[in-house]
Formats: sequence, C-alpha cells, structure tokens
Amino acid sequence: MNNGMKKSILIPATAAVVVVMLAVGCSAKKTNPVAGAPVLVTQAYTTNLPVQIDPPPVGHVMPVSTATIHSQIGGIISEVHFKEGSEVKSNDLLFTIDPRPSQAALDQARANLERDSGQLEYQKANYSRDQKLLAAKIISQDQFDTDTASRDAATGTVAADKAAITNALLNLEFCQIRSSIDGKTGSLLAFAGNVVKAPDDVLLTINQIHPIYVQFAVPEQYLPEIKKQMRGKALAVKATFENMDGPPSQGELTFVDNSVDETTGTILLKATFPNEDDALWPGQFVNVTLTLSELTNAVVVPSQVVQTGQNGDFIYVVKADQTVEMRPVQTGITFNNKTVVLTGLKSGETVVTDGQLRLAPKMKVTVKSAVAASSTNAP
Repeated sequence: MNNGMKKSILIPATAAVVVVMLAVGCSAKKTNPVAGAPVLVTQAYTTNLPVQIDPPPVGHVMPVSTATIHSQIGGIISEVHFKEGSEVKSNDLLFTIDPRPSQAALDQARANLERDSGQLEYQKANYSRDQKLLAAKIISQDQFDTDTASRDAATGTVAADKAAITNALLNLEFCQIRSSIDGKTGSLLAFAGNVVKAPDDVLLTINQIHPIYVQFAVPEQYLPEIKKQMRGKALAVKATFENMDGPPSQGELTFVDNSVDETTGTILLKATFPNEDDALWPGQFVNVTLTLSELTNAVVVPSQVVQTGQNGDFIYVVKADQTVEMRPVQTGITFNNKTVVLTGLKSGETVVTDGQLRLAPKMKVTVKSAVAASSTNAP
C-alpha cells in the first residue's frame, strides 16, 4: 500500500518536470532565433595601384665600369698616392714607378739624335757636292750612288732616334700610373718598394659605383609590356635588401638584353641607380621592384576575398539584409595581397574575407570582429 502510493506520486512529478523543460525550450526558441554563419568582412575600395612584376626578381649589384690597374713598364714602386678603399677621380695619380731608368733612356736617345743629326748634315753636304762633281764628270756614278745611300741611311737613323725619344718620353710618363675612371679603390695589391712586372702584375682594381647597375632577369612573358612601356617613359625600379638602412634605392631601367635566355626563359635587364648614398655595393644581392605602369581608380579587395569555382572567380557579397550573394567577377593583377576586380563589383560593397567555406547563396550571416576571430582561432 505504501509502495503503491509512492509510485503514484512519483509519476506526476516526473511529468511536471518534462512539461516545464518543454515550456522553457519553446520559450528559448522564440526569444533566441538561430544566428547566421559567422564571417569576417571588409569593403571594396577604389585606389591607384602600381602594375609590378610579382614576385619581385632578385638582382645582382654590379659596377658600371671596372678598371684593373697594371703598370705599362717594369720597375720599382717608389710611392703610393692613395689609401685603399678611398674614392679617386679620373686621372688621379695612384702610383709612381722609379723614373730614373726611363729618364736615363730618354737622355741616351736625345744624345743619339744629336750625334746622328750631325752625321746627317755631313751626308747632305756630301751629296750636294757629289751632284756637282757628277755633272762635271769628276766622279763616277757608282761613287754618287754610294754617297746618296749614305745620306738616306743617315736620314733613317735620325728618324729612328726621334722615335726612340718619343718612346722614352712615353716610358717616363708611364712611371706615373693614373686612374682611368672615377670610382672606389679596392684592396692594394702592390706596395712601395715592390718590383712590378709589366703588364702581368695587377696593382689595384677600381669600381665605379656612382652610378651603379643592378642586373636582374624576368620571365619572357613580361617582355612585350616592358618594351611597350619603355617607349613612353623611363620605368622606375626600386632595390631593397634585408636590414636596409633607409628607404629603397631608386633607379631607372636602362638596358634590355637583345635575346631571351633559352635555358631559363628569362630576359636580362639592367637598372641604373645614382647610388649617391652608397647604399648599393658591387656583388650584393637585392630584391628588385620594377613598376611597369599604374592602374587608376581600380576597385581593389584583399586577395583572400576572391574564390575560385568551376565557373571561374567569384566573391561573396553581403547584402543589406545580412544575406550573401555569390557574385561572379573578373579579376586583374594582384599586388601586395591586393587583387584588382575588373568587373562584377563596385567600390563600397561589403565582401567576405573569412568564413567562405561555410557559405551558400542567400545564406544569413553574422559579422564578427577581427579581434574575436583571431581569439577564436588561437590555439
């Protein structure tokens, strides 16, 4: 009897709990409607965007010109007139070779000329006298021919002496070794007191770094556009490298090679940089940014906005009623993670940047902040 009473009381109590839970559930369903798919969004905007080669090619810095300094005569270096690593100008004195042997050779050549000039005058006078004697038939034709040959030989000897003087003067001038270009000197390879052998020994290398070249290669498909743009203006080039102190170096494209490398399918280019701050150094590797042109008033979105489907590129656009539209678009260039949208999108429209995989056309969405999204995705 007691057990039966307890049982009959327990059943109605359980039913009451179920009824309360259902009522609470129905009330919650009415007051908390199902939220839309969470997404991150941004707005398309209009800007001017440079058309550049992407990814940026790697360039190699090289001097505009290099002068390898040799001595044109052998001898002992008597003096060095510069500090290694310093800047020199064209025709600056670099080395002096002991001039005494060259001076002695010049003095000898001049003495020979003086002696042989006297001999020539004698032979000329003898020739003039022989002409009269031959006309009077006092001397034979053979004697006249011999004296004529002596005169001609003396003339040739004097000419050789003059050439020897010219050569001695050059050798004396070569004792002063001068720079052939403006540039920066490298490591000194010969010192005062060293004996140099001409022309084998290298004394110094000078690199011209004002201006300076950056050489780089780009895929051959860019060649038509490069040639087209170069006809109207100079193409701007920037060079940067890791831990660069200051803004990128600014230069211009000045050389396009006359053939495509068949092995790599690239075309060699050179840009000239003033390099007045010595930011670029020969032998250095740099990242090169070549600007071909600039798009004006282009509609731009972050690159992750653009999705690719079976029918081409599309973008999820958030409408005013918080539903999404799958909008087919035609895209242009991509630069710095920004993509140009040529058709299908207007500036100011709201587009989805994250959460596209959960979306379908006409689906309701809930916009979440970038901070909340990053905290949700954090490990």
